[in-house]
Amino acid sequence: MNPESVMTIGQQALEITMMVSAPMLLTALGVGLMVSIFQAATQINEMTLSFIPKLFSMLLMMVVAGPWMLNLMMDYMRRLFTNIPWMLG
Repeated sequence: MNPESVMTIGQQALEITMMVSAPMLLTALGVGLMVSIFQAATQINEMTLSFIPKLFSMLLMMVVAGPWMLNLMMDYMRRLFTNIPWMLG
């Protein structure tokens, strides 16, 4: 196993990680921004107010994008396990 293949595997792992985590993080960011704008407009300074909308929106995003994320991770793992003999020999 040469250094180039190790770097390629690491790069692919980081790309998959970013692609899988992006929908959840962007959802939390968007909902947090909307709640903070609402809090600023109404002058409600409750720290726990943003927790429930973020929780429900991330749950909804898991339902919507969950199959895609799972399929992406399974494809990566399948490619990784399939290439083990090539990597060793």
